[in-house]
Amino acid sequence: MLDYVAAVTVTVGGRALPIGGVALPNRRLVLRWLRRQALRLADGHGRDPARGAPWLGARDVRPVTFHGSDAPEALRAWAGDHGSQDHAMSALESGRPALLTVVDPFVGLGVTLGAWPVDLCGWVAAASADHPYPPRTEAEGA
Repeated sequence: MLDYVAAVTVTVGGRALPIGGVALPNRRLVLRWLRRQALRLADGHGRDPARGAPWLGARDVRPVTFHGSDAPEALRAWAGDHGSQDHAMSALESGRPALLTVVDPFVGLGVTLGAWPVDLCGWVAAASADHPYPPRTEAEGA
C-alpha cells in the first residue's frame, strides 16, 4: 500500500515543471527521498547537468542548473536541519502536506519539494491520468 507521495517541481516564468516523484508506503521513506533529492540538487550546483546524467538513479530527479548559491545552500540547510525534518514529519502525520520552496534569485527559478498523504485531494488518481511524469512506485523504480 502506498500512503505518501513526494514530488519535486521547478517553476520558471510562471510554469511549473515536474522533475521527479515517488509514491512510498510511509512518511519516513518519503522524507528520506526528499532529503536525498535536496542534497543531490544542491551538490550538482556548479556542475554540467549533461555530464551529471550518468549518476541519476532510476528514482532520482533530473538535475537543475542554479545560477547562484542561495538555493543550493537552502536545500542543504533544510536537509540537515532536524527541526525542519520534525516539522515536516508532524505535518505528514496530521494529514497535511510538507512543502519547501527555494528560489534562485538570479533567474527567478523556484524549486519545490513536497510530500503529502495519497488521499489528499485525490492526487494519485489525477496524477496517473494527467501528470506527464507520474510518481513511480517502489516496484517501478527497482
